[in-house]
Amino acid sequence: MDNRPIGVFDSGVGGLTVARELMHVLPNEELVYFGDTARVPYGSKSRETVTRFSLQDVRFLLSKKVKAVVVACNTASANSLSAMQQAFSLPIFGVVEPGAAAGARATKNGRIGVIATSSTIASGAYQQAILKKNRGFAVLAKACPLFVPLAEEGWTEEEITFLTAQKYLTELKAQQVDTLVMGCTHYPLLRRCIQEVMGDDVTLIDPARETSLLVKEALEEKQLLRQAETPPSHRFYVSDQTAMFESICRRALGEVHEAEKIEIESY
Repeated sequence: MDNRPIGVFDSGVGGLTVARELMHVLPNEELVYFGDTARVPYGSKSRETVTRFSLQDVRFLLSKKVKAVVVACNTASANSLSAMQQAFSLPIFGVVEPGAAAGARATKNGRIGVIATSSTIASGAYQQAILKKNRGFAVLAKACPLFVPLAEEGWTEEEITFLTAQKYLTELKAQQVDTLVMGCTHYPLLRRCIQEVMGDDVTLIDPARETSLLVKEALEEKQLLRQAETPPSHRFYVSDQTAMFESICRRALGEVHEAEKIEIESY
C-alpha cells in the first residue's frame, strides 16, 4: 500500500488527456499534474533543452512526494526518458513504448502512421519502437507541429483545423496506413478532425490508455496502489497561468480544476 499521489507532467495542458485515462484506469489514485505552460511547446526544442526541462519537471513533482511519474509529454518521453530514469530512483513511465505496442497490435496490413511533434519524429523513437515489434512493418512518420497550438486554442472544429489536417495527413492516407498513432497528448483533442480526414477504416491509437494500463500493472506488482477509502483529491499546477487550461480541462476531464502557478526554473 502507498497512498502517495502519482505525478504527471506535460509540456502544456494536452497531458490532461493522459490524466483522464489514469483517472479511469486507476480511479482510487490521486494525481499531481504539472503543465509547463510557460515553455510550451517542447516539440520544437533541442534534445538538451527538453532533457533539462524534464528533469526540472520531475524535481517539482518529487517536491509533492509522488510515488511514480508519468511523462505524458511524447517529446520528453522520446528524447529524455532514459535520462530521467537514470537521475531518479522512483518509477518513471513514458508514453512512447505503450503507444507503439498498441499500434503494432492494431494494424492489419502492417502499414502504421505516426504523427507527432517535430522533435518526437526526429528522435525516431516511435519508429524504432514499432519496428522492434515487427521488422516487416512499414512505419510512416509525419510531424504535425501546428496541431498543438490549434488544440491549445480549442479550435477543434474550425475549417482551418480541417484544412491543416488535410495538408498534413493526405500523404499518409495515400500510403494506405490502416493505423495511426497520435504521438502527442494534444492530438486526441483533434481526434474527430483527424478521423474525418483519415477515414473510418483507419484505427487511431491514443497512447494514453495503454500507458495507464502499464502504470496500473506496475503499481500492482510493486504493491504501491492507494488503499485509502476516502475519494481521491487531485492537484494541478502550471508554470504560467493561461485561460487554455480551463478550456482543455473542461474538455478533457469534464470539469474545471483550478491550477496553481509555480516557478519551475527554481527546481
